[in-house]
Amino acid sequence: MTLHQLRIFLAVAQATTLTRASKQLGLAQPSLSKQLATLEDSIGTQLFERAHKRMVLTDAGRLLLHHAQGVISGVDEAEAGLREFANGRRAIVRVAGINSVIKALVPDALRRCGGPASGIEIDIHEAAPGEVVEMLYARQAHIGLVAAGSVAQASIGFRQVPVVDDPYVFAVPRAINLGELKSLDDMPHDVARVLNNCIQFHFGTQYTLRVQQWYQRILPKHRLVAHCRTYEVALGLVRSGFGVSLVPALTAFLIEGSLEGIELFATDHGHRSTVALVADQYLRIAPYRGFVEALQAAGQNVALPPISPMPQIIKDASKRTV
Repeated sequence: MTLHQLRIFLAVAQATTLTRASKQLGLAQPSLSKQLATLEDSIGTQLFERAHKRMVLTDAGRLLLHHAQGVISGVDEAEAGLREFANGRRAIVRVAGINSVIKALVPDALRRCGGPASGIEIDIHEAAPGEVVEMLYARQAHIGLVAAGSVAQASIGFRQVPVVDDPYVFAVPRAINLGELKSLDDMPHDVARVLNNCIQFHFGTQYTLRVQQWYQRILPKHRLVAHCRTYEVALGLVRSGFGVSLVPALTAFLIEGSLEGIELFATDHGHRSTVALVADQYLRIAPYRGFVEALQAAGQNVALPPISPMPQIIKDASKRTV
């Protein structure tokens, strides 16, 4: 067996399809299939059952998976540790994560690590949670920043280190003056039209359902007018006066003009908890462990954007559900 074959085996076991594993590894599918077949021939037994385009581990495959994870982790740890001894070589920390958290925390974390003088080179990838996990498995990232619960627990073989919590806020066009609105029954027609136009960010089935239930409770006459894949697009639609949106506060992290035309209100929807996904071996090596600790410190001291008090319509809805 070669390390290359073991990495392919692990990628296929995690991805469960050759198509996804091929994408993760950047290898052509025929080449990947050939390497797997060579591995199975060399050990004399089948590692996967091929069923309806899915790759299901056999008993032998599950045994190899247990040992292969330890082998690859050990090799990765040795390689990362040896880089520290390479003369003149900078430590590269590859971070993949959701845009709002990267934007809010990474600059401060770099400053806490010593800035340009630290010798750390940062490689940043903005990606959705599912893509972050794929990059971690494919060794294209050392640290993943995702919302806790945004990826299936069964698919994660990484330590989850809490980094930052931010509250969900109600983003409303500033022209509406929601803070002065006492009741949904007293709204002018033009205000009611905008306030009942809800913009939803698609994150995952469970998250989407919770947000829909919140809209239904707060704005019983609402309608979904837009489905977005990024919070930035959702806030852009709010800014234009198209509708309103429930978003985590850090998605509106202050950059000049980012909240122009938007007011954020406190809600009763709770908080988003963000974690750093890190393989155990990286938590034992200085550059990566130090950067995770810097992310935690940055998260504890992050400055949230201005948030107005909870409006009366949300308070009234909260009372009705108690």
